[in-house]
Amino acid sequence: MRSTLFAFTIALLPAVAFAGAKCEPHPKSEWIPEAEAKARLEAQYEVRKFKIEGSCYEIYGKNKEGKKVEIYFDTKTLAIVKAEIEK
Repeated sequence: MRSTLFAFTIALLPAVAFAGAKCEPHPKSEWIPEAEAKARLEAQYEVRKFKIEGSCYEIYGKNKEGKKVEIYFDTKTLAIVKAEIEK
């Protein structure tokens, strides 16, 4: 029993460690349009991938310093909700 519980806990760790951001949900009518959001973010980041993740806009790419980033943005304001930046 103990080893089964341990294995289950270990299996869940990656999902917990890389959980997405919790963006405030807004009505779609209040979102910055996807094309506009992408264009604004591309002016600040080298965007390799842009997607919608739940109630967030999410990018994968590089910042101006050339470090890899994964950043979640509020769909209404483009405020950063969560950022993971390469050290």
